[in-house]
Amino acid sequence: MSIREVLQIGHPILAARAAEVDIGKIKTAEVQGWIDDMIDTMRHANGAGIAANQIGIPYRLFVIEVGDNPRYPYKPNIPLTVVINPEIRFLTDETFVSNEGCLSVPQMRGNVDRHVEIAVTYYDREGNKQAHEISGYSACTWQHEYDHLDGILFPHRVKDAQSFCSWQVFQDFQQQDYAKHVRQLVEVWGS
Repeated sequence: MSIREVLQIGHPILAARAAEVDIGKIKTAEVQGWIDDMIDTMRHANGAGIAANQIGIPYRLFVIEVGDNPRYPYKPNIPLTVVINPEIRFLTDETFVSNEGCLSVPQMRGNVDRHVEIAVTYYDREGNKQAHEISGYSACTWQHEYDHLDGILFPHRVKDAQSFCSWQVFQDFQQQDYAKHVRQLVEVWGS
């Protein structure tokens, strides 16, 4: 197990656009090691996802996994997914409010508008090209991680500064209502 330090907001690697991964190098020990380190670090921190640049690797890859996560008890499950050189296309202009936190912005949350339907293409851990449509609440997790690869953190997308709060305030006063919001979204859109 290799747990890396998670870089914090303001770090220059987080603020820059990450470079494409050479597809021919996906199966190398180096890239596979990056993937293992991302998975170990994400799981150790109870994250729903983590981008490579969050652990100091300035390349376009991230991992997502949501199961029984104590930080996100309201999130629908997402199996472990390795995403390399992703592209996202919005399938609708319809958005929803996603209250987000981030391992690189500890102890803070805020409301971000996210698209409710997206199409994603990427390479998986074995170097196979993948294409999926993702709708509902899970789409926000993909958009959040994708933003990292372009040097964008969730506070950069918050339109209403009044929505910023600490994790503790969110848990104490907002999480119950927000969980209802997520359940309604999942009922309409699935995941």
